[in-house]
Amino acid sequence: MTSAKDLPVSTALSRFGSRAGRALAIALVFLVALTGAATLAPAAAHADEVGISTVPAGADGKADGRTRFSYELNPGQQVKDTFLVSNTGTTEQTFTVVGTDAFNDAQGDYALLPTSQQPTGVGTWVHFADGSGRISFPLAPGASRAVPFTLEIPADATPGDHVGGLLASVVTPGAEVSLDRRVATRLYARVAGQLQPMLTVASISADWGGDWWNPFDGSVTLHYVVKNTGNIALAANTTAAVHTWLGVPVGTTVSSPLAELLPGSAAAVDVPLTGIAQWGFVNPGVTVSPFVQTQDAALGLPAPVISRDTFVFTPPWVFLILVGLGVGVFFLVRWWRRRQEARAQAWLEYMEEQNQAAREDELVAPAAGTAS
Repeated sequence: MTSAKDLPVSTALSRFGSRAGRALAIALVFLVALTGAATLAPAAAHADEVGISTVPAGADGKADGRTRFSYELNPGQQVKDTFLVSNTGTTEQTFTVVGTDAFNDAQGDYALLPTSQQPTGVGTWVHFADGSGRISFPLAPGASRAVPFTLEIPADATPGDHVGGLLASVVTPGAEVSLDRRVATRLYARVAGQLQPMLTVASISADWGGDWWNPFDGSVTLHYVVKNTGNIALAANTTAAVHTWLGVPVGTTVSSPLAELLPGSAAAVDVPLTGIAQWGFVNPGVTVSPFVQTQDAALGLPAPVISRDTFVFTPPWVFLILVGLGVGVFFLVRWWRRRQEARAQAWLEYMEEQNQAAREDELVAPAAGTAS
């Protein structure tokens, strides 16, 4: 068998080159395969994209510029409207459209019931062409469908805002869990009657935080819960601030919006306020200015501004320690001086007794000599 070292240099290089060429060719084929797979994978994923769009529409079935459904009706009254649903994805999907109820979640944000859950409020007032509160239909990619519906207010409906939404849902089955993609348009039905736009600060508390050895800086975290105790959906602007003795403002003031609260709902808010020195006592509080969040001036209502505060003790520990030390030194010195004065007085009394005894001895001695 001939080894590479026994072949002429040109022959060895030729064989080496052919082997390297084959290796390079294999590598190129592998790279092309990977590139093709990488190119096909996004294409496949793109083919499975689900896109949903929903907007209010006019009688002609075209979007009319509204961002939500808003109505002001009397008990027993009904209104007809149109919901435009579009498939903005890349594959045909079956859409389910339902009317449902809204609520505020734990963070105070607007939310809707799960698609499978039956509504009990305004969602039950929505009926489609077949008289049901739920309708399903297929839509090709890029296609749209105008869905007429009727909102019928019950004769015994309570006054105020009843809030829900019309949502379009596409469920994608999975191996273990199905994925429900939903897009909704808000629905507000204001029933005529005694309207009560009212927010309250249901509870309030505060915590102070800072270094005990730094009396000139610290922070207060204000905790409060805002509840909608009226029957009108309200958003609000809030201002949190801190005051101390005689109402003097201290630290930072924080202004922030509060998301819309539906009737009966509440939202918990935590606000950090910095630059709070150890004044011994501070008075943090919040002012809530409610308003109706709507672009329709006819639906706006005045709502009372509310304020509530609390108090926090912020002992100036360094000053208290210094005062304590000062008082301790004062009493120690006073005790020491009194002790010294008492000892001096005792010494004077002792010396006086000694002098008195000496004088008595001097008087007794001559008398004894005379007697002898």
